[in-house]
Amino acid sequence: MRVLLIVLLGILFVSCGKKRSIHITATNAATGERYAGLQYYIVSSTTSGNGEKYKTEKSGFLNENGEASEIIREKQYRTYAVRVVEPENSCYNKEITMYFDGANDKNGHFDFEFAECAYLKLNINNVNCQGGGDYFKLYHYGSDVGFLNVSQGSPIREGGGCYSYTGSDFSDVPMGRRFYKWEVIRNGITNIYYDTLYLSPGEYKTYDINY
Repeated sequence: MRVLLIVLLGILFVSCGKKRSIHITATNAATGERYAGLQYYIVSSTTSGNGEKYKTEKSGFLNENGEASEIIREKQYRTYAVRVVEPENSCYNKEITMYFDGANDKNGHFDFEFAECAYLKLNINNVNCQGGGDYFKLYHYGSDVGFLNVSQGSPIREGGGCYSYTGSDFSDVPMGRRFYKWEVIRNGITNIYYDTLYLSPGEYKTYDINY
């Protein structure tokens, strides 16, 4: 009788699952401000002979503070994930879907990061050309959002002589600050300059460099 009771309790525990508190936030990666009103889902999935089946466990909208809390009963043999729908015109997300016990699960806290698009075009002009000895290099060495360090030491534009460049169109880039360095060699002398651009969501900006 005692063995049967233990088995029944075990079955009940497995079928009910363990309770887990989930806290969800969504933050603007450039400003640190929270996104209110974004829709979120907590989904579970299981794999069987008929393929993978999904079930929405919870859904809702982030509150005015850009957060939500839920209680989930985790069951065995199911995979659980959290998803937050991106804001409109988004150009960056850290991760669209985050899994329970994955790299982005911080003890039940899931922090999503987004940033809206801005639009940037380059316009470079040698306005004081001294001939073939002139040389220009432009570096993009950092951004608030989505910058890859591997590209930090390589020029994004360079040329010698009376080098000029005009972008044919605007490029989609995440909003926020962008950090640039440009070098000019003229008459054997190197001068280095630094610029910081800030792009607001949806802004179109032309970065003019006259050297």
